[in-house]
Amino acid sequence: MSLTDILSPSDIAAALRDCQAPDSFSPKKFFQISGMSKKSSSQLKDIFRILDNDQSGFIEEDELKYFLQRFEYGARVLTASETKTFLAAADHDGDGKIGAEEFQEMVQS
Repeated sequence: MSLTDILSPSDIAAALRDCQAPDSFSPKKFFQISGMSKKSSSQLKDIFRILDNDQSGFIEEDELKYFLQRFEYGARVLTASETKTFLAAADHDGDGKIGAEEFQEMVQS
């Protein structure tokens, strides 16, 4: 399964275009433009599994920095500031990583 099985390639492209400049990434805006915020809980779990590169059940900081590249090969890496802000916004239990439930909450809120 790939992200384009769940999300429209044109919506993904629009979301990536919106955050091309360093330090312009907004998770909320990305989720809206890409169509993620309109997906079901089941679809968000599938998206999470794809984004969890090492299949640990969590998206860790080192995976998060490559978040955009999971949507399109060659997309930019998130800056350290963007990565930390993204992690802080989603990591509700303070364990330094994003679990599936935390991811789903962030996308749907």
